Amino acid sequence: MSDSSALSPHARTAAISAMSGEGGEPELDVLVVGGGVVGVGTALDAVTRGLNTGLLEQRDLASGTSSRSSKLIHGGLRYLEMLDFGLVREALEERGLLLTRLAPHLVKPVAFLYPLTHRGWERPYVGAGLALYDAMAMAGKYDMGVPKHKHLFRRQVARIAPDLKTDAITGAIRYYDCQVDDARLVVTIARTAVEHGAHVANRVKVNGFLREGERVVGVRATDLETGRDFEVRARVVVNAAGVWTDEIQEMVGGRGALNVQASKGIHLVVPRDRIRSEVGFIHRTEKSVLFVIPWGRHWIIGTTDTAWDLDKAHPAASRADIDYLLDQVNTILREPLGHEDVEGVYAGLRPLLTGESEPTSKISREHTVVTPVPGLVMIAGGKLTTYRVMGKDAVDAAAHSLRTTVNLTLRDSITDRVPLVGADSYETRSNQRVLLSRRSGLHVARIDHLLNRYGGMVDDLLALIAERDELGEPLEGAEDYLAAEVVYAVTHEAARHLDDVLTRRTRISIETFDRGVAAAPAAARLMAEELGWDQARLDDEVDHYLRRVEAERLSQDQLTDQEADEARVKAPDIV
Repeated sequence: MSDSSALSPHARTAAISAMSGEGGEPELDVLVVGGGVVGVGTALDAVTRGLNTGLLEQRDLASGTSSRSSKLIHGGLRYLEMLDFGLVREALEERGLLLTRLAPHLVKPVAFLYPLTHRGWERPYVGAGLALYDAMAMAGKYDMGVPKHKHLFRRQVARIAPDLKTDAITGAIRYYDCQVDDARLVVTIARTAVEHGAHVANRVKVNGFLREGERVVGVRATDLETGRDFEVRARVVVNAAGVWTDEIQEMVGGRGALNVQASKGIHLVVPRDRIRSEVGFIHRTEKSVLFVIPWGRHWIIGTTDTAWDLDKAHPAASRADIDYLLDQVNTILREPLGHEDVEGVYAGLRPLLTGESEPTSKISREHTVVTPVPGLVMIAGGKLTTYRVMGKDAVDAAAHSLRTTVNLTLRDSITDRVPLVGADSYETRSNQRVLLSRRSGLHVARIDHLLNRYGGMVDDLLALIAERDELGEPLEGAEDYLAAEVVYAVTHEAARHLDDVLTRRTRISIETFDRGVAAAPAAARLMAEELGWDQARLDDEVDHYLRRVEAERLSQDQLTDQEADEARVKAPDIV
């Protein structure tokens, strides 16, 4: 098994021990605070440049914004219209790189229709925009990786998307972007960093900074699983805490160098059979852009864009948010969707760098790196697609501190040439899918499912199933997943709690009408075996998960953000 990249319980203990300097381990060059996509991207960039690197995450990897996005790897048509050409070009370049070189097992092309509703001017206007979008992608340093846009007439649209209302449209333009399971991308980047020698630990809270005069020289931290306090010394600390940036700035005691505003975006998940279409849609609303995105046996519908200043750990979707999305999507569908069609709802917060009085949907997603005090680098803003560029910029900013403290000359970033774990043998294993099916006894559709989640690491899962037959069975209560995936989440993917598995390592919490309630006991039993839980602990994990689901359902019945937040925070975190 791929143990050099495994985020196992033992690896976590060893990482904390190494970061705290036990056993004569050298001081870290770079410590990253925050285990979202920017944090893990920064850790991977640092370690592959030859720096001794650590990362601490207070909750679970990707537990904030990075598991609650639209799950798109895209240039951003909206930013093209805002004339933000630099951001779009950079994002399209990263899209091609991820799709063709870094993560072909995780990042997949997805087709969208852009419906046209005005005769005359609209087709050439939108067509020119999409032609520019494709041209930017083709002109980048990496392969475009997706087909070019194509103009369609009304009859062709009706054939491709029978449930799209065609009476109000003159035709459409089909174009391509890409999608990814965002939380899985984060765990995969973290595992790649670990494979190259980084130390990564989740469920560790940073309580404050260590200072020598003005300079930051490390952090004080608490292992939330054991309650143990420890210190981590580092030549540079990189804060990649996203919407928690202000809290970290307060710990330094200085003026806020970055002004980060949280913008809430909610998404609905509905079964695939509720909308008959081969492709997704993009639909302009008065306030923003609505995406209807194919997602396996489901559709993801989003998103909203509203300011949020309540609980950052658990942003809540209100009844008003859900009604808004249903109203918007129903303007383009023949058969309207209702609340009874909604399987899952999730809400996330975008960390936006604010202008003075811009509404949140007008603020661009450019990122900013600052060094407010010596030894501390802060990065915020940006988007999922450009995580690699953000990581590179953060480490470039750290270079100055490293030069002044240890006279270290930093090598250039190489992450554009470092495939993520699982990418290397993905193509080979995909060619062998029928053979793998015959050898393992799993249906070829199951092999495809595993290949698109683990890539070449499918070997690990199949080895587990060969050792323990019962792990080749579907997970009770969530038959799209295998029992082996729950065990593997614990042994290789840093899952510590039931919540981690049902909401992030799998997406059961948003892909089943019961939000994962039926799957919770079976998943907890599988985890208990690996983590040494007794019956009381197992029951507590299941009970906590059920209370979380209940609180979320209750929050989604409330009319206002304030009421939704009050309902959601009644179910506290397990640690």
